[in-house]
Amino acid sequence: MATSEDAAHTAESTAGPETPAQQKGRVRLKRTALMAVPAVVAGAVLMTLTAQGVLAAQFSISGMPFTVTAESLDGVGFEQFGSLDHMIEDSPNAGDTGGQVLVAVSAIKEASLTKLCQSVELGGINLLIKAGDAGTPVTATNLTTDSDVLTGDAEFTNIEIGGDASTYTKAGVKGLPGVFGQQADTVKIRNLRQHNYASTAAAFKLPNLHLSFSSEGC
Repeated sequence: MATSEDAAHTAESTAGPETPAQQKGRVRLKRTALMAVPAVVAGAVLMTLTAQGVLAAQFSISGMPFTVTAESLDGVGFEQFGSLDHMIEDSPNAGDTGGQVLVAVSAIKEASLTKLCQSVELGGINLLIKAGDAGTPVTATNLTTDSDVLTGDAEFTNIEIGGDASTYTKAGVKGLPGVFGQQADTVKIRNLRQHNYASTAAAFKLPNLHLSFSSEGC
């Protein structure tokens, strides 16, 4: 019996290649979705930022997502807003995304994380990194992370929601003009879990670092 996925695939095959107008329509749709990304969907969180296109111009994502978990995250200077991450042209990981991934962008000026775990699936085996689990937390400055899914129990102080991301100052970065965002003096997240496409930091200290391969991820 044909599934709805089969039917969609058949419809795509018979429809033929998209016209330039259709392709432009898809780009406009993505831009519209970007403008609507609400901060509450992110629930709190980290994220890589494309600050005024600086990172976007230098950082093409692989398109392979990775998982990050932490028992707790404490941050000073927090910003968050939507963005689009881009892969290289004809990336083998593009799939049906067109080489673009809609993400929630967060930036934290100073962050500490306890019991950090990061894993990426590599063809049936996971590259696993753990740190900050022996009494000394992981610390980072100017930390950014691009996520399309994140969960946890979040708490903010002096939060501002709905501002233009290009006017933000609390994490020292700026988003694109007209993009919806939020910023706060501090952020606390317990039981953090992220599905990320990129992460950067000016400084990243990983006490008790342990790298291994595992059949299971974080």
